[in-house]
Amino acid sequence: MSKNYNPYQEMLEVLDRAANMLGLDEQDYIHLKYPERELKVSIPIEMDDGSIQVFEGYRVQHSSVRGPYKGGIRYHQDVDMDEVKALAGWMSFKCAVVDIPFGGGKGGVRVDATKLSKKELERLTRKYATLLYPIVGPEIDIPAPDVNTNAEIMGWFMDTYSTLRGHLSPGVVTGKPVPIGGSLGRAEATGRGVMFMTREIANKLHLPLKGAKVAVQGAGNVGGIAAKLLYREGCKVVALSDVSGGIYAEDGLNIDEIIDFLTAERGRLLKDYDAPGLVRISNEELLTADVDILIPAALGNQITEEIAPHIKAKIIVEGANGPTTVGGDKILEDNGIVVVPDILANAGGVTVSYFEWVQNLQHFRWEEEEVNRRLENIMIKAFNDVWTTAEKAGTSLRMGAYMVAVDRIVTASKMRGIS
Repeated sequence: MSKNYNPYQEMLEVLDRAANMLGLDEQDYIHLKYPERELKVSIPIEMDDGSIQVFEGYRVQHSSVRGPYKGGIRYHQDVDMDEVKALAGWMSFKCAVVDIPFGGGKGGVRVDATKLSKKELERLTRKYATLLYPIVGPEIDIPAPDVNTNAEIMGWFMDTYSTLRGHLSPGVVTGKPVPIGGSLGRAEATGRGVMFMTREIANKLHLPLKGAKVAVQGAGNVGGIAAKLLYREGCKVVALSDVSGGIYAEDGLNIDEIIDFLTAERGRLLKDYDAPGLVRISNEELLTADVDILIPAALGNQITEEIAPHIKAKIIVEGANGPTTVGGDKILEDNGIVVVPDILANAGGVTVSYFEWVQNLQHFRWEEEEVNRRLENIMIKAFNDVWTTAEKAGTSLRMGAYMVAVDRIVTASKMRGIS
């Protein structure tokens, strides 16, 4: 990652461009440049060996203009306040793009989660939840899983919050295990949304999905699911990667077999997988592979000014948050590469989180088919809103998505009388 890369500054740059294209005065949207609340906490944890380690945690609440703050919690060694601020801002825009009644928030703990035992992870999560307790809740701020966090961690968070409240409060987080209030279809929702958006953009550009060559960066909850669903749609997924590196097969990978292999045991990685005709590739080789569709679904800051000129894909669907830098994005635009932006492409997760929250508040459960059908309807409507706005303004889908989002937030803000 470039030392000068500041995701929050990048977010502000795109926000300014979208606001200018909408003809807004800075007065109309200046409140979106500043998060409403930023919290930094110190999390002392007793490690398994009896020693005490202190981890740094964050929660940023960007905008509550359209509803309670909503956004995941990530555990990663590179987490810092600027990253969390940018992610919180993107969440505000993402919720507005798919038109669900949430604002944006984000949390993070600076920790290498792979180095902690399960017990240490649980102690870290419960302490972090206790420190966030005063500013989260079903009507205030609803966290969810993100990088290196999962349903089990959300269960611990919910239990801690409920203990402090004195009664069960499943609506405080989404992405929980189904038996304790999680929604059917939530685990696959982000990857499923990426598949829907890939299908829609391919249709618009008259690219048949059957036989289309696809490269997916990331084999986890987003990339792995997206790869699996696109594979079932008839795509030829030729490249896939995770933290241990990438794999490539000219005739396509057996994605079902690979995902089964990775999920069979905790800690399994692509470096442990082998099959005839498999070639090991680097991250850069995956991003610049000769494919029709590229899906960056790992971390941010991947398609930089250095990488962008070498990208051969015709379509990029952003499964990760902020995978393309502003400089990289300009090169992609100049080269005629169509990008479905993160705030639209990966909004499936927060959409089904909204469904989970609604089910929790109503003490009700929808069937998985119902969840997937509602998700598809919302994602397709959002895609068409963005496509139409971008066409009308003669701009990219990213600017189209930001224009839709900023317009909705600013309109709500004016209606509420927030200056």
